Amino acid sequence: MAFEFEHDWQASLATPKPSIGESAKTNLLLLLCFIWLTVGLIGHHPWKPDEATTVGAVKHLLAGGSWAVPSVAGEITLEYPPLYYLSAALSAKLTSFWLPLHDGARLITGFWMALTLLMVGMSGREMWGRGAGRQTTFIFISSIGLFFSAHQMSPEIAGLTGYATAFYGLALTRRRPWRAAPLIGSGIAIAFLSSGIIAAAIILTTALLLPLLFRNWRIKPYFVSLPTGLLFAVPWIALWLVALAQHSPDLFQAWWLSERHTFGSANILYFGKLLLWFSWPALPLTLWSLWHFRSHLSRRPQFQLSLVFFAVTLILLGLNAEGRDPLALPLLLPLAIMGGAAIDKLWRGMASALDWFGIMLFGFVGFLVWLGWFAMMTGMPARLAARMHVLSAAYVPHFGWIAFGIALAITLIWIVTVFHNKRSNRAAVTDWALGITMVWGLLMTLCLPWLDSAKSYDGMFAEMKKTLPQQFGCMTTRSVGSFQSAMLDYYTDITPQRFEKTQHMGCDLLLIQDERGHEKINPGPDWELIWKGKRPSDRRESFRLFQLKENS
Repeated sequence: MAFEFEHDWQASLATPKPSIGESAKTNLLLLLCFIWLTVGLIGHHPWKPDEATTVGAVKHLLAGGSWAVPSVAGEITLEYPPLYYLSAALSAKLTSFWLPLHDGARLITGFWMALTLLMVGMSGREMWGRGAGRQTTFIFISSIGLFFSAHQMSPEIAGLTGYATAFYGLALTRRRPWRAAPLIGSGIAIAFLSSGIIAAAIILTTALLLPLLFRNWRIKPYFVSLPTGLLFAVPWIALWLVALAQHSPDLFQAWWLSERHTFGSANILYFGKLLLWFSWPALPLTLWSLWHFRSHLSRRPQFQLSLVFFAVTLILLGLNAEGRDPLALPLLLPLAIMGGAAIDKLWRGMASALDWFGIMLFGFVGFLVWLGWFAMMTGMPARLAARMHVLSAAYVPHFGWIAFGIALAITLIWIVTVFHNKRSNRAAVTDWALGITMVWGLLMTLCLPWLDSAKSYDGMFAEMKKTLPQQFGCMTTRSVGSFQSAMLDYYTDITPQRFEKTQHMGCDLLLIQDERGHEKINPGPDWELIWKGKRPSDRRESFRLFQLKENS
């Protein structure tokens, strides 16, 4: 199998015209993919770990803050450049007439993920030929580690779009260098302006290593598209860097030093272990693909690009100071691409085993979701209902016809499509995509209010806000995490003064976060406790609010 140099990515992207039955089946699959992409984007408050920072930055931008320097709860945050925050703010602004800020901002994640899926599909088709793009996309969306992160407000999502765009551009260089150039440049710019230097470093290192390691990448089209692509990227990157330097040279220097100092840890093992479950079913398909084509790996440009991209990403992420699951998202790209080569080469028994494993897995998980929902609605089984209440004590069960109808439709579509689908190698992959779409759809319809009640800080801060004195100057916080500080600012419009940063207690209100297993802070006799609380199901953290006594 080699690159199909005769096909044109600007021509029809469809496979040969299907029969009426195949067309109906394709429409059902596309419907479930649409559900996977959109369900869960609205209808819940900001969740950990990244959404508080994003919603805080969006609030800052909509209030007229500097676009070059994101700010959260009154403090400048330069962990990520501003592209995702800017796009989320635009989305929130456009939807402000019918959605709350956090839901409107989260919609932009759907836009970025739609672009990512398009780039993954185009890469699969470019590398393996017509018809492979759809299957490659199904492998990608089937990845167990993707579905939660792909629906959150997180700069890594826009960064993933940048990775996918650049990857497609690199794949296209051998055949359409002038079309590949803007894709490479746009990918580098999007990745850098969303995720920072390490994202751009991964793409550039991959691009530079390919001609150094492999002769069939030392071709004129490649040496045309790569520097041309850099010319596309530089103006966009420079626009933010210049704006940041003009806003504050000290901030620019601090950001540059922090980006350089993120290297030095050893998280390769962390990401390697993570992929054992994070990348299913792409990982076993990739391993089979590498085994099947083992005698040709060094000569096939598809595998050269994918393997170099994977190795560079794993190494540079492993040298990054953080070890967080969302950072592993770009590792799914080359695995899904290489997995696409294995679909038609699987032994029938292997494909059947993978297919039935996915059907049984997602069928069982879907059954558990329905059972948990039934227990919450009816109180039966009693032990399960009690357990569900413990996990989300503030949730009051309420039957919703719309959520129930959508969940029932999703389940029936999955049952009809999976069990009437002709067993084949490609059916194994599409069944995984169907299954994970079904499970995600059930969670985001039947269980969304229950999950949001457990994860949201809205109720707790609303309760605290009722106890606030009518007049107060400001609020000092001690041991309050960055996520909680951002939520405090978002829900109460109080910009906290963090004691850890200011080292003084100059405010007349003091909020302390207590962690389970840690000694509680005693503010002293000058402070009067006026409120204490926590999220109903939270066993780790609680809060105490003090007011300075009048005679102090």
